[in-house]
Amino acid sequence: MTFSRPDHTSDLDTLPRMPAWVTSARAETLEDVAFLSGAALNHLHLVLGRVEVPQALLSDRLALRAAEACVAFSGRPERAGELRDAVHLLRPGDLPGPAGETYLSWRRSAERPVSIKALGRTLAGLEPGQIATWLDAGQGAPVGRAAMVLEAVLREAPRADVAGLILADAALAQALGWDHLVPLLASGLKRADLRKQGDDLRLACHRALVSSAVEAVRLSTELARRAAHLKAVAPKLRAKGAGDAVEMFLTHDAVAPSALPLPDRAARRLCDRLVDLGAVRELTGRDTFRLYGV
Repeated sequence: MTFSRPDHTSDLDTLPRMPAWVTSARAETLEDVAFLSGAALNHLHLVLGRVEVPQALLSDRLALRAAEACVAFSGRPERAGELRDAVHLLRPGDLPGPAGETYLSWRRSAERPVSIKALGRTLAGLEPGQIATWLDAGQGAPVGRAAMVLEAVLREAPRADVAGLILADAALAQALGWDHLVPLLASGLKRADLRKQGDDLRLACHRALVSSAVEAVRLSTELARRAAHLKAVAPKLRAKGAGDAVEMFLTHDAVAPSALPLPDRAARRLCDRLVDLGAVRELTGRDTFRLYGV
């Protein structure tokens, strides 16, 4: 991914912290909330530009959170653990189900540079022309532009929450000069917000982006530290293919041992070794069909 990268040292302690006044201020008017969301997004932009932050891993984890929010909007019970299972434990020929499809849509939207073609591949059933029309509905400042896109989609397709939120985040990324979509809006909005229009929807989007940008900065710092630890212990791994395995952990929210470029037994041993070293965690709590992540 490409964000502006300041010429700072790579010391994790220099990662900028979100100013306390962004999170403590109690803004009510659209103007005040817009100011806070702008400050939060600017700060997130600086953090995303740091080489220490594992961009692909961050996006994959934010995609999971966005999918979890969208599944909750639809009234389904699946949460993060079930969504991971729906995608990572699929066998050839299996279908992921509605919740799994939502998660896959978010993952695919975040892993590819934003373009009409890429969004068309992600949002099956939508014509590129329709996607372009909806994106063109957004005008003006970044957050207002994203809100206008979301409103345009849901006006014409009231049940297309996932498509609307993905396209709104895409419009936000384009307006901010990010080459990749960063899943932000879904995890900050409430279900009732999706039925709002005009200034009410813009206010809801500004509020959502304050909270989601703050959380994305916190998660960026956490993942940067965990990624640094994984890289530090990587030289201790002697298994052939361990380097490629480490790269998978640095770019994916969750990895099944069977997906690693090692024989099954060696892959399981490597995962156990990384857990012992405190470099990855087992995410399911199960004895079998385990998933691991930074």
